[in-house]
Amino acid sequence: MSTVIINGANAKQSRVTGVEQFVGQFLKKNNVETDVITVHELPAEDLITANYASEAIKNVNRLVEKADTVIVLTPIYKAAYSGILKTYLDLLPQKALENKFIIPVAVGGSLNHLLAVNYALKPLLSELGATEIAKSVYILDKQISKHEDGSFSFEDEVEERLITELKPVLKRQTQKV
Repeated sequence: MSTVIINGANAKQSRVTGVEQFVGQFLKKNNVETDVITVHELPAEDLITANYASEAIKNVNRLVEKADTVIVLTPIYKAAYSGILKTYLDLLPQKALENKFIIPVAVGGSLNHLLAVNYALKPLLSELGATEIAKSVYILDKQISKHEDGSFSFEDEVEERLITELKPVLKRQTQKV
């Protein structure tokens, strides 16, 4: 069993990267094979021109293909998931998320955008074949502290919510062994 984390943040120093690190460390500590796709590190021209033939795109799409679980991380800008995430998701095959457990996680500046995941991201994930979508986790920027050394810390309640949504991944792993 493997898991892939898709980081749809626009920059490495994004709080979304802190979520990626927390989720990745939690899964690794629990012996879940995990790969990360950092969308902003993919070739920009391939994303913008929808270059399906790009080796970089083919390689990351293979990670999604082999994964049992896909965790989609995105900042919320202007009541929607990030544009860079959309450019990558558009390059996935039509039913790329079929038969996979999907966990959407979003980081936003206010509670005003809380429903962006349900009304914007989840329909897109469904269009890609997702039928088993976990309850989304919405995190406010202010609930994540960014430190000078590049590390991140979270309010306890955020860690608890993330772990609650990650527990089914651990359960699925033990069922497949």
